[in-house]
Amino acid sequence: MIQVILGDKGSGKTKRLIDLTNDALKSEHGNIIFIDDDKRYMYDLRHEIRFVDASEYPAAYKCGAMEFLAFVCGMLSADFDLSLIAVDAFKKLVRTPLDDPEMQKFFENLETVSNAHRCNFVLSISISADEVPEFIRKYAD
Repeated sequence: MIQVILGDKGSGKTKRLIDLTNDALKSEHGNIIFIDDDKRYMYDLRHEIRFVDASEYPAAYKCGAMEFLAFVCGMLSADFDLSLIAVDAFKKLVRTPLDDPEMQKFFENLETVSNAHRCNFVLSISISADEVPEFIRKYAD
């Protein structure tokens, strides 16, 4: 499953994502990863959640959509027990424009990976719901 949290900057997306990730410890039976563009929220997460500062990994920071997908797939291949990957600041991490055909391919592939590995994904994207492409809107809550 893929879930996207949409909203303008300052609308509370990160707080919602952190709360959702912390609450997932009650229901998820696998490991959880939280990916962000810096360490700012590292201590807001419960210690059982693996925090990843993507800025420490050149292939996952300010990269294209398919490079980011490869980064995520590397995590899945190293840990078969991953059940949730939460990604904050998606537009800062992935520089491919949301309306680019590569981004649509990214979401199609992410859904395939999610189903194949039974890993859920939650992404926060700074954009209003009426501006987001239809192929992303279907994942919005």
